[in-house]
Amino acid sequence: IAGGRFQLDGDAYTLETNNGPNHLHGGSNGFDKAVWEAEGFIDDENAILVLRHISPDGDAGYPGTLDIKVTYTLTPENALDIQYEAGTDKPTIVNLTQHTYFNLSGDFSETVLDHELQIQADSFLPVNENLIPTGEIRPVMGTPFDFRTSKTIGKDIRDADTQIRIGGGFDHCWILEGDKGEFREIAEAYHPESGRVLVVHSDEPGVQFYTGNFLEGSIPGKKEVTYQPHSGFCLETQHYPDSPNQPEFPSVRLDPGQTYRSRTRFTFKTR
Repeated sequence: IAGGRFQLDGDAYTLETNNGPNHLHGGSNGFDKAVWEAEGFIDDENAILVLRHISPDGDAGYPGTLDIKVTYTLTPENALDIQYEAGTDKPTIVNLTQHTYFNLSGDFSETVLDHELQIQADSFLPVNENLIPTGEIRPVMGTPFDFRTSKTIGKDIRDADTQIRIGGGFDHCWILEGDKGEFREIAEAYHPESGRVLVVHSDEPGVQFYTGNFLEGSIPGKKEVTYQPHSGFCLETQHYPDSPNQPEFPSVRLDPGQTYRSRTRFTFKTR
């Protein structure tokens, strides 16, 4: 959120600026730092984890008490299904996602630049020097951002394109094909050496594709590996960044009596 500020019904709200001049990931104490209530069980061969959290009115500067439930379901078909729900007692803004890093090789000392990726999107959101969308919707055709046909992540990641330079790689929101709220396939990643495939479905209008550009070699990871830039990639299904300040973007407003719902499914297979 640009400048850590937004307006809702004429009232101005100020949030923490924890990413240069911007508010990122709900702040330095976002929901990823909260201790959620957890309940796990098995149902019809599915392993289910239900997480609940209540964010009080004014938490991180946001209006309204937000009651959140996230359900993770691991299926026998090797799918991880994530369903989000939330309600509020005051008008507020909500845009929940996850920030999972994937490296299908299983060798975390290797980058993901050899992974092949396809994203079902004809356009993306260019950003300014602070990585905030400018408001422009730009076609991917003829740019390094064209993943309509599968290509390796590394093919254009060092292109001279200004948007690549600003992000240090890919760190942008793609505008996904499909009708509003339609649960459909939005992306597929493939690691040729291992044959592993990741297929992503979502009902969100956008996906933030991030190539771990800011992993600085200081984060200890699995198998005693320290993560480096491009050690993983993210496909963060979501509404567009900075939506509260961009009236042309799909709304992230949630009112009392409404239920916020979002769903994403990651399916793993081999080829």
